[in-house]
Amino acid sequence: MEADEASEASRPVSEPPPRRGWKLKGRGHRGTRSEESEVSRGPFESVEEEQSGPLKSVEGWIVFVTNVHEEAQEDDILDKFGEFGQVKNIHVNLDRRTGFVKGYALIEYAERSEAEAAIDEMRGQDLFGQPVAVDWAFRKSPSFVFFA
Repeated sequence: MEADEASEASRPVSEPPPRRGWKLKGRGHRGTRSEESEVSRGPFESVEEEQSGPLKSVEGWIVFVTNVHEEAQEDDILDKFGEFGQVKNIHVNLDRRTGFVKGYALIEYAERSEAEAAIDEMRGQDLFGQPVAVDWAFRKSPSFVFFA
């Protein structure tokens, strides 16, 4: 027994204990040193950095509307934003306790031009006596530079 304990103590911690008759599968163990890793196979594809701006979601262009009055209904928001093009989808979150609107809405358009028109025209407009803020829901962010 003492010889086994001494050999285990001398083995590096990063290597798994040997198991007889077991095949080690998955990513949680170290393979043989002769195997190539993905990093050593060559360069990965890279995404070229572009200017910051709106991003298209999987299905369309999503506009984020904030400062929505708590008593506004989905139909009221749809009527206002439907003037700029066909609204593919609208999502208005409700507070579970009160049943009122949480204060924001997501509106999806099929075309970027429709979404841009809605942002330009509705930014600052009154909806139930409150000026709403309208902007893109998803944006490309510029590269961050950290200073030491």
